[in-house]
Amino acid sequence: MSIFRIVVGLLSILCCFQLKAQNNTKRAVFIILDGIPADVLEKVETPFLDQIAARGGYTRSYQGGKRGTYNETPTISAPGYMNLITGTWANKHNVINNYNQSPNYHYHNIFRIAKTAKPELHTALFSSWLDNRTVLIGEGSPKGGGRVIDYAFDGLEKDLETYPKTPTRFEKIDNRVAKEAADYITSDAPDLSWVYLEYTDDVGHARGDSEAFYESVRLADKQVGQIWQAIEKRQKQGEEWMLVVTTDHGRDARNGRSHGRQSNRERTTWIVTNRADVNTRFTEDEPAVVDILPSVLKFIGVEIPQSVARELDGVSFIGDIHATDLKATLSGDKLILNWKAMKPSGKARIWLSFTNNYREGREDFYDQLGKRIDLNDEEATISLTHAQNAAWTQTKYLKIIFETPTNTLNYWVVDH
Repeated sequence: MSIFRIVVGLLSILCCFQLKAQNNTKRAVFIILDGIPADVLEKVETPFLDQIAARGGYTRSYQGGKRGTYNETPTISAPGYMNLITGTWANKHNVINNYNQSPNYHYHNIFRIAKTAKPELHTALFSSWLDNRTVLIGEGSPKGGGRVIDYAFDGLEKDLETYPKTPTRFEKIDNRVAKEAADYITSDAPDLSWVYLEYTDDVGHARGDSEAFYESVRLADKQVGQIWQAIEKRQKQGEEWMLVVTTDHGRDARNGRSHGRQSNRERTTWIVTNRADVNTRFTEDEPAVVDILPSVLKFIGVEIPQSVARELDGVSFIGDIHATDLKATLSGDKLILNWKAMKPSGKARIWLSFTNNYREGREDFYDQLGKRIDLNDEEATISLTHAQNAAWTQTKYLKIIFETPTNTLNYWVVDH
């Protein structure tokens, strides 16, 4: 055999390996459809979302943090988006309304985490609201981590000539955004994408619970369908994709025109995914919007740095997890912990910090407890030392890290 043929053969084998590696790449898209409560989604005909859920699953979920606690978060749009893209509640990301926000960029967003871990990842955003990129993500600013979005399609709401202020302007904008997302996924297959569509919330505010609102949900389903069909085309080429569709808040129970408070209907949201490998957090527990970030990053193979993971309020709903729902109370020098065990065995390490330097971009100081805790017990009482009691008296901050073999939980005790 000639040297030429050997070289050609080796190059062919190398190309096949490269193609296989490319085809095995995992990619993810998350979509926010604004302001659709779970009861409406379950009532209205949504054939594309139903098709996606049939491949994976549908579950009710929640927004708004833990009601009545330090992390309770308004059920408003921008806080809802930030809950998702940072995996934290508003006590951390600091977005509590739709305008004049001051995001705390020390709580890194999903794109910043992904690009820091894997700079080669191709990221994209398709949005009917420019502020998602320029303000919430902080794209391009040093505080936001610099450039983390490789391709952006947004800002159409600023074009009043093409999209004049009419009741249906966001219907047209959403149509254009959804089409661009579908076309770009088909042609370029970004590794991590966010699609945001607004029109459903506009109709909800204007018409409340009505046929007009239900029709806007049907339209949103068709827009998701375009994106889903693009994903299916890519999957036929051997790629593996995760699609997550959710909403940012529910609506009030009186007539569906408002939101922002902590009623059950305003808090109750939903998650649809094509992934069939969801765990019991998704199928049996009470997932939250903050669970989407760790789930997506786990799927695309991004390892979250420990300092970031310790601040996340979400738990992955794919892969193994050992515990959820950590709670803590402090009574005198006794710290009482409760959690829900998700595995029949395992131990947890406990770390305590009496500082909250992370919010200012600095390091917190943690004391590790020597004794590991049996997860099956689902509760533990810890006696604080004299020094720890003194630290609590001084700062009135106690941050608890609950480190299991597969996931990390955190809970704060605060007296402010």
